[in-house]
Amino acid sequence: MNSTQQLTLPDMKALKTQLAPFSKADTKTALRQLLVTLFLYATGWVAMFYSMKVSYWLTLLLALPTAGLLVRIFIFFHDCGHNSFFPSTLWNRRVGFWLGVLVFTPGEHWWRSHAIHHATSSNLDKRGVGDVTTLTVEEFRKLSRLGQLGYRLFRNPLVMFGLGPIWMFLILHRWPSANSGKKEIMSVVWTNLAIIALVTGLSLLMGFWNYVLIQLPLIWMAGMAGIWMFYIQHQFESVYWARDKQWDYVSSAFLGASYYRLPKLLQWFSGNIGFHHIHHLNPRVPNYHLETAYHSAEVLRQSPTLDIRQSLQCVRLALYDENAGKMVSFQQAA
Repeated sequence: MNSTQQLTLPDMKALKTQLAPFSKADTKTALRQLLVTLFLYATGWVAMFYSMKVSYWLTLLLALPTAGLLVRIFIFFHDCGHNSFFPSTLWNRRVGFWLGVLVFTPGEHWWRSHAIHHATSSNLDKRGVGDVTTLTVEEFRKLSRLGQLGYRLFRNPLVMFGLGPIWMFLILHRWPSANSGKKEIMSVVWTNLAIIALVTGLSLLMGFWNYVLIQLPLIWMAGMAGIWMFYIQHQFESVYWARDKQWDYVSSAFLGASYYRLPKLLQWFSGNIGFHHIHHLNPRVPNYHLETAYHSAEVLRQSPTLDIRQSLQCVRLALYDENAGKMVSFQQAA
């Protein structure tokens, strides 16, 4: 893991100039990505359906790459929310809505919370929207025993990555949040209605339980991968956190988000989102330009970097130690 805390970071004006050439969406590239991925995803669905006549173990095996394609579809949906996938705002909104139906996520509702995440990431005084709940060591110590137990359970990998996908994509996303506006509420309503229509149509075509036996492992596997990617890119040891008065956007993007170095195949399935610090520096850079942007300047290649082995070591981190300026485990905080 690279330590970048001593770097002299460029100002936002210089970064905007550097990343501007890569923040232009391209319709042909977006359509090619979309059509190829949707075709492969549909093929995976058909293969899973017919594989159930052979063995459900084969179906679950086929679910692995098909769920990977669903992760990729979510990244396209995510880019639509940043208005970066297509040059057209209208196309981003319309295509984004239907991609949201496929990933069981209401577009306008999720995009709003995600925009707040970008505006407040790594700000200790503005936590709670669109992020992974993270307490400081001092906050954890002030909790009751029951409160500490609840937080420990939430941060347990079996809960976060095992139950988390089911809770988030099948339950939490079916309801608008308390501070939702009319647009976000209607986004939830229309997405739910579209999901009901899709589930009904596919159930009539293949049988309800066949649908469930295909869709459930896909949502669970893809959701697990998605939560893992988001978690690991903001929950590493040297991650930047600051109180509001000291908080800085460039530092939050550059030092509060990691570059997750993945094998090329996994990088493709995850839609290049491993270049997460580039994405936070300029959310208008579409997924298909992130890698090129990363290699365009030396300073952009000096972010906190994790490989798979190093990322697995971050699972134990659960609290932010303000005095030490790093994430620590429950054992280290004791």
